[in-house]
Amino acid sequence: MEVTNVRLKLKGDERIKATCSITLDNVFVVHDIKVVNGQNGLHVAMPATKFRNGEYHDIAHPITNDVREMINTAVMNEYNLQLQNNPVQV
Repeated sequence: MEVTNVRLKLKGDERIKATCSITLDNVFVVHDIKVVNGQNGLHVAMPATKFRNGEYHDIAHPITNDVREMINTAVMNEYNLQLQNNPVQV
């Protein structure tokens, strides 16, 4: 499996730095992935839903660390590329 496309939009938000969609093997798309500025720096957050009790639960997420790292690398590479080309003022 590989990430064959990343479509990313930079945001001017302090917490959510970008939203994106990824395509896996040119046949499966995952929307609403976010680049988030958290307590430990930037990280990739998978699509989630918020329950009435305020907790968030992922809707889709990788099962293995290898796939998680592959997705994180693809998203962060695209984020850094777009940030270099189109800096966002926060």
